[in-house]
Amino acid sequence: MSNSCTPCVCRPLRTGIAIPLLAALALAGCQSGGDTPDGAPGDRNDNRPFSGIAENETLHFTGTEPFWSGEVAGGVLTYTVPADDGVSDTAIAVDRFAGRNGVSFSGTLNGKSLTLAATPGACNDGMSGRRYPFAVTLQLGDETRLGCGWTGAEEFTGPA
Repeated sequence: MSNSCTPCVCRPLRTGIAIPLLAALALAGCQSGGDTPDGAPGDRNDNRPFSGIAENETLHFTGTEPFWSGEVAGGVLTYTVPADDGVSDTAIAVDRFAGRNGVSFSGTLNGKSLTLAATPGACNDGMSGRRYPFAVTLQLGDETRLGCGWTGAEEFTGPA
């Protein structure tokens, strides 16, 4: 019997637990109901953190409606949005957390709590025709944005 994970679309919560809850849900590992060898996916005894994005790798991310993008490298998240005079880049310090099925980065942007969670899974931005290896959820204050991500080791495929 196989078990598969299905990504969820999270809606903004109005309580102070939105960020920790979002990170916990996004990073929860799928658990199978059957027996699996130690260390196999779905093994309830495996408590190793997600290693699909190494601490020294740069995670790039992008999203639409509205357009947003950026990257996380070395404890700094750079958030980019369109502006009247081109683009606006804002860099913030973030803390990294590797859960069972993904990684998250948390900090504060313009006085709002920010959590970016990346989980493995095919992702399409709906516009470029690209396929990305990570689904990304950005929680910025009360707003939730969905996007896609990639690294140097796990690149997107499709048009450049």
